[in-house]
Amino acid sequence: MEPTRRQGSGWWEAVAERLASREPEIIPAEGRTRAAVALVLAPGPDSPSVLFIERAAHDGDPWSGDLGFPGGKVEPADATTRAAAERETREELGLDLAGARFLGRLSDITGAHLPVLVSCFVYAIDAPPRLVPGAEVRDPFWVPLAVLADRRRHTSATVRFGSESFVRPAIRLPVAEKPVLWGITYRLVTQFLEIVAELLPSPDGGKE
Repeated sequence: MEPTRRQGSGWWEAVAERLASREPEIIPAEGRTRAAVALVLAPGPDSPSVLFIERAAHDGDPWSGDLGFPGGKVEPADATTRAAAERETREELGLDLAGARFLGRLSDITGAHLPVLVSCFVYAIDAPPRLVPGAEVRDPFWVPLAVLADRRRHTSATVRFGSESFVRPAIRLPVAEKPVLWGITYRLVTQFLEIVAELLPSPDGGKE
């Protein structure tokens, strides 16, 4: 299955070219816990959709119940951070990215509240597959990139991290009973949106 006609058959190539044309910032760990996540794209009716997970609620987990990309901690056995992102995606969702198209990586992100360093790798797949969530995932779901890019959904929201509350930039998703998208994943999403902005349809149905 190719990307939709509106996106054009070269959409994945265009994304890969934009990612390759910039030098992502690779940040040394320097005592931070290193993690890796996968931004997975699949064709949609008007724009590609992005795979998110709602994390399961677990006591002691500061990201309990939050939205994010599949991924997790880089383990010593992982050959690379990219390999860690692929392993975690396979463990959390049963999604094997070995056959996916690798498009590139984003700049690393450091945590604002915990000493964590997150690397994000971008993939494209032919169609949304059947997912098998593991114990760490409450619900996987897809959101169109055009929805994420809609500035009317960008807001500030009061969020909780551990026992504290903060007001942070966020995106309100059109998915029933989901929390807002904020934090590290929000920062990765907005970074990616800046890179692909010219490829996305505008809210009135045209192209930016």
